[in-house]
Amino acid sequence: MDALPTVWFIAISVLWIGYLLLEGFDLGVGMHLLVTARSDGQRRVMLNTIGPVWDGNEVWLITAGAATFAAFPFWYASLFSALYLPLTFVLLGLILRAVAIEYRGKGHTRRWTRTWDLALAGGSFVAAFGVGAMLALTTTGLPLDENGDRIGGPFAWFSGYAVLGGLAVVGFCLVHAAAFLGLKSDGVVRERSGVWFRRWTPLALLPIVVWVLAVQLRTGSPLTWALVLVAVAAVLWGVSSGRAGREGRAFTGVALFLVAGAASIFAAVYPVVLPSSINPAFDLTVDNASSGAYTLMVMTWVTAFGLPLVLAYQGWTYWVFRRRVSERHIPAAHAVVAAVVPRDRAAE
Repeated sequence: MDALPTVWFIAISVLWIGYLLLEGFDLGVGMHLLVTARSDGQRRVMLNTIGPVWDGNEVWLITAGAATFAAFPFWYASLFSALYLPLTFVLLGLILRAVAIEYRGKGHTRRWTRTWDLALAGGSFVAAFGVGAMLALTTTGLPLDENGDRIGGPFAWFSGYAVLGGLAVVGFCLVHAAAFLGLKSDGVVRERSGVWFRRWTPLALLPIVVWVLAVQLRTGSPLTWALVLVAVAAVLWGVSSGRAGREGRAFTGVALFLVAGAASIFAAVYPVVLPSSINPAFDLTVDNASSGAYTLMVMTWVTAFGLPLVLAYQGWTYWVFRRRVSERHIPAAHAVVAAVVPRDRAAE
């Protein structure tokens, strides 16, 4: 029974890694609408690469939060109350992003599409930055007292580590999306994404490298340093593959970089789930923050049956929509005809 808190710490770590891995390129594509796209056709291609999967990828965020609430209620309470303000902005960013994806195609003026492009890129940036700040503070510490309550005002969470984590996830999302667009698109979008990937990847990934090294220097172990070496090898392979025009290998290399790098962070902070920057004695750990054994056991059985189904369905979705998208696949924009004619016009 004592092993279950550790099992669920690993499970929640996997959920967060899965979210960054899948939602990362979604958020990055939203930002690339303003970064690399130069025409409405190119932006429509980008949106169609994520169209079938973006909403399903967000489920990983909901599941990670719900699993934290059920398995580690004290971790959830301290983290979400201490970061209430930034997480509210994350929620608003995700809402704005979803609305922008749905509303962008409902009008055909340049002002309309430009407005929703800005909303989509801005919402994606805010969501990525906020999630990165939260995860960075989860692994480096918040000003918590012995009761797990935040000390200080609503901006007590704001620190260099919060900015570092936000920039780290934003940079990774941009790189991950560039690799994804190179793999999933064709034509001008593919070419421009490849140019961006080759030119900007080292700089964009610098914040996440600093974050990983900062955690390792504080609480690293031989195992976590080995994971760091795997991450370094993966990103070097991915970058070299991108320069050689091997988009599939480039995407895989970036993905492996995230998995190994994020795993090294979570493994380095274990068994602490939320450090206190005031006093290490106030740290929340897998033992003092977890639910009871019965709750964890029920969760384990439910997950054992439900998770394979979710993975199978999501994998099938990616397989069905595996083809490249180009501007020739995008139909011309057309005006929407009202289904009901207004009464005053019908009388005419």
